[in-house]
Order: sequence, then structure tokens, then C-alpha cells
Amino acid sequence: MNTEQATATDASNQAPNLDPSVLLQDELNLISHAYQVTVEFFTNYTFQLIGALIIFIIGFIIAGKIAKVVLKLCQKHNLDITLSQFLANTTKMIIVVLITIVALGKLGISVTPFIATIGALSLGAGLALQGLLANYAAGFNIILIRPFVVGDTITVQGVTGIVKEVLLAYTIIADEDNVEITIPNKHIVGEVLHNSKHDSLLELTVGIAYKEDPLSTIEILQAAIDKLDIVSDAKKPQIGIDEFADSSINIGLRIWTPTESLYDSKYKANKAIYQALKDANIEIPFPQRDVHLIQASDKAA
Repeated sequence: MNTEQATATDASNQAPNLDPSVLLQDELNLISHAYQVTVEFFTNYTFQLIGALIIFIIGFIIAGKIAKVVLKLCQKHNLDITLSQFLANTTKMIIVVLITIVALGKLGISVTPFIATIGALSLGAGLALQGLLANYAAGFNIILIRPFVVGDTITVQGVTGIVKEVLLAYTIIADEDNVEITIPNKHIVGEVLHNSKHDSLLELTVGIAYKEDPLSTIEILQAAIDKLDIVSDAKKPQIGIDEFADSSINIGLRIWTPTESLYDSKYKANKAIYQALKDANIEIPFPQRDVHLIQASDKAA
């Protein structure tokens, strides 16, 4: 027998005895031990578990009812629906957290390490989500101060539209084409905000020849605009001499019209202006320039 065969024989002799009956007995002992530990746990902590579960269920039900009461109180005082829902949900969340702490204390579990862990995680999450938290803070500011409400026409960051919904993270506005525009709330708070309520200002200009009477033209245009159903009830249109230009006297029109039909109102107003000037034989000039050619004398040349 060579050296390798001798080594293999010694290893096989030293291998543990893998008797199936022994392995089965070990598994039975492990299951029995786990069963005894489980029985002892429920024997010692049954009442604590039941008490904690009852406390949590009752607290959860109470939290839901209190949230509904808060929501009704907010609606009774005509608060914004978004702010009302936020206050109700926040109240429910705070009560559930407090009830959970009480239930854990009933089981003898110290909540101090959990609070410390939550604080550390909150700090890390706050640093990682600064932009998102800034949007939420700005949204809460908008809901609380209410610089605008749903249905108002606002202009911010060069974008104009009707406010459709105000959420904590962002605000949704829509233009006349019903295109929804989402603006993060941090870009609204602290910026210059134009709020024209339900209307938008339509500014138009038309030029007439210097030979025409601008005062009578203003009256004609005033009558033409009054016949159109585009003027808002909030303000009357303003029509007057806007500029004495090189080739014309420019008549300016400032018309407040509902934002939902801004461009439709613009096209109707331009059509009415053109038709009124045409019917009154008032000339709309085009830019022109007189050029004089001076020929030098032969002697000077």
C-alpha cells in the first residue's frame, strides 16, 4: 500500500459516524427546544401581547375618528381642501406614532434606541432629500398663506396658466390649450408672482393715418368691443391713444378677458377692430419712407 492509500484509509477511519437515527434525534431535540421557548414566551407575555394589540387597535380607531373631526372642522371654517386633508392626515399619523410607543412600552420594549435611530435616519434623509423637502416646505407655506387658490390665473417663472391643483410638492396649472404645467413649489415661494384671479389682460394696438380723427376712432372701437362677449365683468376695457408713431397714430386697447378663452378673445377683438375701421373708411397705413435723391452738379462732380 502506497502513502496516498494509507492517508485515505486513515481519513475514512477518522470521519464522524453519520448515523441517520442520530441526525433525526438532533432535529427532534432542536424542534422540542424551539417549542419550549415559544410556549414559555407566550406563557409569560400573553397578556402583554394582548394588551399591546388592544391598545394599538383602539388607538388606531381613535386616530381615524379624530382625523375625521379635524377634517370637518377645517371644512366648516372654509379652509383649503389640501390644507384640510394635510392637517387631518398629520393628526392621524402623530396619534398612531404615540399609540405605537405606548404599545411597545406595554411589551417592555424600550423605545429610546428606536427614537435615536429614527433621528439619525431622519438627519441622513433630510440631507439627501433637500430639494424634495424644500418643495414640501414651500407647498405648506402656499397652502397656509394662500397667495392663490384653485381657479386663479398666475404668472410665475415666465409661465402663465390657471391653477388646477395645489399639492405639497408641486402646483399644477393649465393654459388655454389645456396643457398641464407642473411647477415645483420651491420655484413659486420667494419669486415674483402675478395673480390676476380669473382673468388675463389682452393688450392690442392698431394704427390709423394722421389724417383720421383719433377721438372718433376711439369711440368706434369702444362700440365694437362692447358688442363682443369677451370683456370680463371685473374691469372695463381701456382704449386710448398709445403712441404718435412715424407713419400712424397708434390706438391702444387693454381688455380684461377670461383666461380660458384668451386667444379666442384676441382673434375676435382683432376681427371686430378691422371690420369697424373698414366700415368707417378709416385708413390703416403701412410704414413708408420718402427718399430724396440729390444729384451733384457736373462742376461739383
